[in-house]
Parts: sequence; structure tokens; C-alpha cells
Amino acid sequence: MTSYERLGQDEDEEDAVTLAESVATTRSVKPPIYYDSGPFDVPSSEDEEEEEEEEDVDVDVEKDLGRSITSKVRLLFMLVCRKRSSASLKFLVTTLGVLVSLATVIGVIAAHTYVGSVYRLPGVRKVTMEHVFNGTFWAEERRVAWVGEAGDGVFSVVEDGEIRLVDLGRNETRALVRLEDVRDGQGATLWFWDWRLSPDMQYLLLKADYRKQWRWSSFGTYYVHSISEKSTWRIGSGPMAYATWAPTGHAIAYVESNDLYVLPVPSDPSSVVRVTRTGSTTVFNGVPDWVYEEEVFGGNHALWWSPAPARKLAYLSFDETEVPVYKFPVYMDGKEVVPYPGEVRMRYPKPGYANPTVGVWVWDVERGEAVQLDVGEGGGVVQEVKWVGEREELLVRVVNRNADEGRVLYFDLAKGTEGTVVRRLGREGEEGDEGWIEPGQTVFSLADGYLDIVPTSDGWNHVALFSPANATEPVWLTGGEWEVTSGIKGVDLNKGLVYFEAAAPSSVERHLYAVGLHGGAVQALTDTTALGYYSADFSPGAGWYLLSYRGPDVPWQRVVNAGNPANSYVLETNERLGNVSLEYESPTIIYSTIEVDGVVMNAKEIRPPHMDDSGRTKHAVLFRVYGGPNSQLVDVKWERGGWDEYLACGMGYVVVLVDGRGTGARGRGLRGVVKGRLGELETRDQVGAARLWAAKEYVDPRRIGIWGWSYGGFVSAKVVEANAGVHSLAMSVAPVTSWRLYDSIYTERYMNLPALNPAGYAASEISNVTGWHGVDYLLAHGSADDNVHFGNSARLLDMFTDGEVRGVWFRMFTDSDHSISRRGAKREVYEYMTGFLADKWGKGGRRRGW
Repeated sequence: MTSYERLGQDEDEEDAVTLAESVATTRSVKPPIYYDSGPFDVPSSEDEEEEEEEEDVDVDVEKDLGRSITSKVRLLFMLVCRKRSSASLKFLVTTLGVLVSLATVIGVIAAHTYVGSVYRLPGVRKVTMEHVFNGTFWAEERRVAWVGEAGDGVFSVVEDGEIRLVDLGRNETRALVRLEDVRDGQGATLWFWDWRLSPDMQYLLLKADYRKQWRWSSFGTYYVHSISEKSTWRIGSGPMAYATWAPTGHAIAYVESNDLYVLPVPSDPSSVVRVTRTGSTTVFNGVPDWVYEEEVFGGNHALWWSPAPARKLAYLSFDETEVPVYKFPVYMDGKEVVPYPGEVRMRYPKPGYANPTVGVWVWDVERGEAVQLDVGEGGGVVQEVKWVGEREELLVRVVNRNADEGRVLYFDLAKGTEGTVVRRLGREGEEGDEGWIEPGQTVFSLADGYLDIVPTSDGWNHVALFSPANATEPVWLTGGEWEVTSGIKGVDLNKGLVYFEAAAPSSVERHLYAVGLHGGAVQALTDTTALGYYSADFSPGAGWYLLSYRGPDVPWQRVVNAGNPANSYVLETNERLGNVSLEYESPTIIYSTIEVDGVVMNAKEIRPPHMDDSGRTKHAVLFRVYGGPNSQLVDVKWERGGWDEYLACGMGYVVVLVDGRGTGARGRGLRGVVKGRLGELETRDQVGAARLWAAKEYVDPRRIGIWGWSYGGFVSAKVVEANAGVHSLAMSVAPVTSWRLYDSIYTERYMNLPALNPAGYAASEISNVTGWHGVDYLLAHGSADDNVHFGNSARLLDMFTDGEVRGVWFRMFTDSDHSISRRGAKREVYEYMTGFLADKWGKGGRRRGW
């Protein structure tokens, strides 16, 4: 399950990536941000009773990684208007003219200067719903496609009708292929979606005729282009689900009709070897079925070449014959009338029902035979397969359906096919608690072993070294009360450095760090003295990396020389976005921590511009929630122009986000407590947070609401069911209403098998609609949702009928999946919710005494 609460747009392919060695950086105004560990009253810009002076608040910032979020206080300068005595009309007009002229000059200067954390007065143009969808505040983000085959620090760009290779080390660019030379069998220009260079740099592997399947998977027609001969030809006989080069030479492994093939010589179709012959509509070789794609791998393939010289190919075989079929209709074909709707049939395992059976196989290229590895009794979930070391050594991580017991198996295939358990996982293993074993592919191979992200004994995810590859105990490279996120980003073997991202110094941030491969102090590579959210994409040899700054200020990107950071190239400044942001009103953003049931949790409050917080004006408060296991909403990323900002600037609402128990980046102690009882603690945390805001002077206690998408829609519904008397409004988009209706791998990971936890399943589902009689409620769902099935909302609607709940706003979005984006539905769902809020709450604050 994935959060859809943030607005998104289609990710179009970049036609060109421009590298500039020197681009003037323009830093723009950001919304006023306050950071505190408890209650903090932001000065009101509408206070007519007091005359305030400008203040320069100087706050020490802790740099220690071990410091918690509550120790970080970062305040920006605050400019507060002063009340002036009345004057004659003539004097007033003259004064205003001077002020306007002065403001114009200051504005021009301010637009091109940014020193420290100085907050400048925001613009005056209004943020509208149009800005949410027209890209006004969207940040440009460029991708760097590293081409390791051409050397470390080499990436590709497409410009002026050519694919070019940019060599950062040599500071040169050369043409690889002219696009006009890439033609199909009829001689027409071949428009391709993606391409990959062969390790020997003789060929390109091209994917054309892209057709999306599920979240990550797609089909396409694959071609090979010879660079030297300038000729192009198709491989295979039909649409393929996946194709990839071997790590050396130019052999290709591909999946067609759910069978796996190896093509040793791209120019000779007759050399193709068929590895499997079991592929069908229910058996998948080398690619995952729906549930493994969605909940385990988060990707489109399940095959892995061994390291050079690539003599073996590991792959998974999925048999979902026993998995029950789920069907949903497809009503429309564009705008055409379809008398008899189509139907999608998919194998979708639900809790307690059969999962796909999975086999781990290894194909020996030289012998031309495949062997199945013994990974234990059937019924488990294979979470990761990874080649490690320089020899043919393979790791396989398998967990049980409850995800509370697991093991890492080591296979030395140069000696045989018998595996050894080298690591125990779960309650009696590395996790050592009542939580779950996290999914993910986090192993990073080394010549003499591997790195992995492993929970420490006190429940924080850190970098561990296992050397040799069959080692049973880790050597810890990092530690402390903070967490490593996103896996290992890169390893520089020459310098002996490991690069990683971490939620530190505070859990709402992401910074880039390095640590020695054999231990030593952790070194920050980004500025940890200022709030920041960074990500990095390293070249294969880790000599260079793309550094992306994502907030809270205007995002930017640089390509950095890891050995000499001063040697960097500006890739994107988002200067347009910075200048545009100066023109519009900005909300005030306050980061803080709150306490519910004795648990400290992160919160983010988005206030309307110039909000009167004296208590004379009462504001509506809308909580946005996701709350799923290991998720995070409260962070410092740039989010201007989203629906949250429109609600604050355009509707005059206060928007609040709270990451309660179960959410990520703060250790297993906060996450694992929701195991077996989804919805219980999340509901208590959201209700408790709402009570805290209801007690604030500037809040209208009769206008407090909550909304969410997917898991957030589930939590919103559970809040209504709790009937705590705090919320007057709620909205659920594509919600789960019973965990018996969601997929097995996700649900059982957090809830266990239904037979082992019947009371937990009963308590977690929506079962009592009494609370809906006292709230205004909106429900929306896509009819073709392959993830959270429409049956969840159908069930809730039927309960409304039985419980005589009337007045619910309900909207089904025809043929839309979980993202609700089919035929203009993305904007419409937000317009629908906006109309609902306007109808129930109106706009703006209400004066005391209304």
C-alpha cells in the first residue's frame, strides 16, 4: 500500500538534461517556518492592540546525531507591521506612494539575494485551485542516468538529436548514437521509451510501444541497435515484460509470455535459449505477480545475473494457480458507449487465503540447466535475492506469512546447491521484538561480503558489515538513536567509504553521510546546521553523485565530485520557481512535537497568511493523515502549491499533519506497537491531537475535521467510528474498511494470519456506523482500484443503509485505479472535496461571538 495523499503528475520522460558548470543560484522566499518542541505562539500579523519591534531570534542548533527532534529549535526572523497614527489624506497618499516605490526596490533586491534564514514578507497574489494543478509551484527535477559501462562519473543526455555521454572526470561530452539512425523494420524513426547500453558498449537495448500494467510493471517491444553498424532489429516475437543486459559482454535475459529467455548474441536470433517452459497466465518466471510487485519488490523484475563473468542467472518462479481470482468491470472506452462492459481478472490473495508459491532457481549459462534451491518449507515470503562476494555466492531472505520469523540463507554455488542459515530474523532473531520484519532489498554486495541495513538491539536501523559473505554476526558501522534510510547509496572501495542517507539530526530531515568501511566517525556531507531534506544518486564507482535538495527552501540539484566536493556542477536551480514564489502569499508553517498518551510525535501546522491567532478569530482545522506502518507525512520537503497550501491560503483553514504511533524514521519502538491492531493506536493519536488543537484560542472547535487517502482514508473512518465528539467532518478516499479485504502479504505482515488474530481483525475493521450520524462525511473511490478494491467502500455504503446514515457525500470515479486519475479524475476528486468543505464549513475564520 502506498500513500497517495500528495498531489502528483505524470512522470514524463526527460528529453534532455542540460549540464551547466556555472549557473547563478537564486534563493527564494520560503514560507515562514517555526520549529519548537512544544507550544509556541507565533506573533499575529493582525494584532491591532500592541506595537511590536522586529526581532532577531538567535537560537543555538545542536549538531550531535544523537540529539532528538525536540532539541532542534530554528526560528526565522519575523517582521511585524506597526500601527501608525492617522494623518491627512494628502500625507497618507504621499506616504503610500513612497512606500510602494520603496517596496518595489526592496522587492527587486530581495528577489536576488538570500542571506541565512531571513524571512521576507510574502507576495500578495492569491493561491487558487488552478495553481494546485497547473504546475506553477512544481519544482523542476532532472535525472542523471549514470552509464557505468563508459566509466565512473559518466552519464547520458539526449539533446540535439543525439544520445550523448558526459564525462565529468574528463570534462568532455561525446556523441554515442544519432537518433535518426535508430529505425524500425519499415525504416521509420523508432520512438523508444527507454534504453540501456551494453557493458561492452557495442549495442543499445531499446524499449518501445510502452504499455502500463500495474504500479511498476509494463510491457513493451524490445529492439537492439548496433552502434557501429547503425542498424536496429527487434528481439523476441511479442511484447516483453522485462529485458536486461548481463553485467559483462552483451548477453540479454528477457521475459516473454511469462517465460525466461537468454539471448547470448544479440545479432543472432537463433542463439536464443529458452530457460523456462512453464509460463502461463498463472505462472510467472523472472517477473513478479501482482502481490509481489506491489508489496515485496516494488519493481518489475525477479531475475538477477551473477557478477562478471555472468555465468549464472538467479530467478524466481511464481505459481498463483491456487490464488483466488478477483474481478472488476471496466465500464468505458474513452467516451464511447460500451453496451457490455469489459472485465479485469486478477489473482489477488487476501488474508488467510492461498499465496502464490515461490521457487528460487539458478540457471547455469555454460551447462544450460536450471536447479531449484531449497529455501525451506513452502508458504513463506521471499523478500530478497542477492549475489554477494566475488564468487558465485547467493543470499536469499525468507520470512513467514506473519513476518515475525525469518532467515537469511547463504548458498556457495561454486560448491553446490545446499544452503546454510547465516542469520535469524524476527522475535528470536535480529529484530528481537514483537514487531515485524521490514520488507526491502537493502543488501549491498562487496568483494569479501556485503553491507545491510539491520535493526540494532535497541531498535534503530543502522549499517552493518558482514564479512565474509557467510558471516553470522555483523560489524556495526553506525549506531545511535537515529535511523539510516533508503539503503546504502554507494561504496567507494578505493577510499574505503560507505555513503548513506539518514533521518538525522531530526527525523523530519534527510541528510547525506559517509562512514569508513572499517569503522570510524560518521561524517555529514550536507549542512546539518540548517533544516534540510536531501537525497543522493551515486555513480557506480561512487566517485560522483547527484545531490538533490528537496526543501524546505526552493529545491536545487548539483552533481558533486565525492573526492572534491568543491568540484561540483549546478544542474538545476529552479530559478523560475523561486521568482514565482515571491509573487504569491505563503502560509506559515510550524514544526513541533506533541504528546499523546505519553508518546511524543512529530506535527506540522500550516496556517493561513497573516493569521490572527489572538483568539478573536476562530479558524477551521483539517487534519491530513496517512499513518500506515513505517510511513511519514511530517517532513521538511518543499510542498508549495499543493492542496494543503490552497486550503490554508485560499480557504483560510489551518491544516495539521501528525505522525503517530506506527509511522517511520523514529525506531522500531514507535513502529512495532501497532502490530496486530491496525487502526487502534492511530485513531487514538489523531483524536488526541485534535483535542490539543481544539483547546487552542484560535481554533473553532466546531470545525475540526480529518481526511486521508488509502490507509489515511481508513484512519479517517476509524476516527469517525470512535465517535469521540471532537470531529465534525471527515473524508475518506479509497479507504480500507476491513483488513480481510486487502492483500495477504501486506495485511498479515502487520496483523498476522486471521486464524491467529481473529479479535484483532474484528477490532480493526469498520463495524459500527453510529458515529456517522454526528459528522459530515465524504467518501470517494475508483471503480477499477486494483489495490484497495472498491468493495471496501461498497461495504461501508451498505452499512450506512442498514444504519440509516443519510447525507453522506459519495462519488465513484469510473474506471479509475487507486490513484483516481482516469479521464481527468485527479483534479475532480480534489474539486469535489473542496466543494464539500465549502458547503459544510464555508471559507475563512469566524470572529469571536458569531
